[in-house]
Parts: sequence; structure tokens; C-alpha cells
Amino acid sequence: MKKLVVIGIALIALVGFTSALQAQSARDYISIVGSSTVYPFATVVAEQFGKTSGFKTPTIESTGSGGGLKLFCAGVGVEHPDITNASRRIKKSEFDTCQQNGVKDIIEVKIGYDGIVMANSKKSAPMKLTRKDIFMALAKDVPDPSGAEKLVPNPYKTWKDVNPDLPDKKIVVLGPPPTSGTRDAFVELAMEGGAKKFDYVKNLDKKMFKATAHTIREDGAYVEAGENDNLIVQKLEKDPDALGIFGFSFLDQNADKIQGSFVDGVAPTFDAIAAGDYPVSRPLYFYVKGAHVGSIPGIDAYLKEFTAEKAWGEDGYLSDKGLIPMPDEERKKFASDARSLNPLMLQ
Repeated sequence: MKKLVVIGIALIALVGFTSALQAQSARDYISIVGSSTVYPFATVVAEQFGKTSGFKTPTIESTGSGGGLKLFCAGVGVEHPDITNASRRIKKSEFDTCQQNGVKDIIEVKIGYDGIVMANSKKSAPMKLTRKDIFMALAKDVPDPSGAEKLVPNPYKTWKDVNPDLPDKKIVVLGPPPTSGTRDAFVELAMEGGAKKFDYVKNLDKKMFKATAHTIREDGAYVEAGENDNLIVQKLEKDPDALGIFGFSFLDQNADKIQGSFVDGVAPTFDAIAAGDYPVSRPLYFYVKGAHVGSIPGIDAYLKEFTAEKAWGEDGYLSDKGLIPMPDEERKKFASDARSLNPLMLQ
């Protein structure tokens, strides 16, 4: 009798486990996570895909590039996302984590370019900054203002303290958290560019230089505003003296409310970013889990939609949303790699 009870319990457990697996394997939509910057582009493609493909509209969650890659690399199976958006390239450490967790075949799709802007409300005059100004305003430690070759905690309170030509306004910058690809790109392109203007800092050993250029002050001048760029826009409207950091597409979509700062004499415009003249610009990506193609319906069709000329081409619907298209040959290469499901190789 006891044996029958045990067998019965085992059968019930097996049925429950099988039902759970069947429920999991029944996911019939694409799950996408990742960058808040790529989010609006992916959303437009997903909506178009849902209307025209016969597949369900993918679900998209804005988690930031780092957060998205962490979820993406956690494993294979329907409980894990199929695609992650990124406003920077995947790091070697993230790629290795993917491999260790069984996420072996990763398809990299570069989608275009974006500029990182520092914008303020149109109620104020546009700011004209240099990368040196940005570094001095936001770095945790800066070169000693006395001229001594040492670093000191950032003493600057106003933009005029940083540069006499700038307004006498308190430094308040709303920006993304450390998990954001926009933040990674901002410190690499803007902060590093500014740090290199000081010979003493430029000549520090590599590790010390990176720590100096990449560490943002924590005394209230820089305010982490989460991954919601729309929230930053709202806060800039309420505080005309504040600046916000986000991708060009958000500036483009909110051009009636905010304006981009000049950086090193160049305004953040579509043409300036496309030409490579604007100094704070970067490529955008998404990554696809090869093991999920064929298991989750529609992934290959979604790739085809995103890499179609009508979407990411020079006259495509994504350029209307602020995406800076890649040159023709680059688009052809990434479209071919995506449709052939060529896996990324990182050494």
C-alpha cells in the first residue's frame, strides 16, 4: 500500500512538472529586454512586426543595457529573454558569462548610431560646453585648481566655477545609473575626452586614468534618474537650470520642450552625428539567442523586419524616430549576418 502511495505521489509530481514544462514551452511571443535608448526603436519595429507578420507583438522591457545582458546571459529556455537591446557593445566578461550559462550562439546586430546629448529646457539658453567642462563638472576627483599635479575632491559648485564663460548656475545633471549603456558611453566618450585635456591626468597609469575619468561625483551635482528618459524630460521642464543626459532620439522626439547642448562647438543634430562630427556618439546593438530561434515563434521574421531597408535604411521608418542609419555596406553586412544567424566570436 505504501509503495502505491509513493508511486501515486511520484506520478502526481511528474504530471505537475510536465505541465509546468508544457506551460513554459507554450510561450508564443518574443521576449525582449535591455537598453532604454534602443527601446523606442525596438518598440516601433515590434508594433510593425505584430501588425504585418502574423506573429504576436513582442514584449519589450526597458532594463538598461547591463541589466538586459545579465538577464539574457542567465541561461537558455523560455524563462529567459530571447533578445536584449544594448546601447554599447557586449563586454567580454558578459560574453563569457553567457558561454558559461549555456548561451553559446549569440547573434550580434548593429542597428545604427546615436548621439549622447546633454540637454536643457527651452526656457533657458542652450549650453555651449567642451568635454573638458563636462569632466570638470561631473568627475568625483579633478586636477587641483591650484595647478599642483594631484587630484582633489571636486570643488566646483556652478558652471561658472568650471569655466568663466559659462552661466553662474548650480551644476545639476540628471542622468542614467551605472547599469545603463548610455552612462557607459557617456563616461567613455565625454568624460574620458575631457580628462585627456589635462596632461597630468592623461599620463596616469591606465587603471588610475580610467578610475579618474569614469567615476562620477556623488555629492548631489549628478542625480541618477533611472532608466526612464521620459522622466528626465519631465524634470527638465520643471527645472530650467538642470541638464539631462540621454540619447539623441529622445531629444529629437521632444524638440518642442528641450534643446541639446553644443559639445566642442558642435550641436547634436542628425547630420552632425551621421557625419561623425559630433564628438559624443556611439553605435547601438541588439543580441539574439541563437538557441531560441525556431523554438520561439517569429524570431527570424523579427530579424528580417528590423534589418529591412524600410526599417533601418536611410529613408526607413526608424530614421524618422531619430536613429542614425549605418552606411550602405555596413547595413548589408549586418543584415546578412542576422539573416544567416552567424554567431558572434569574441576573443
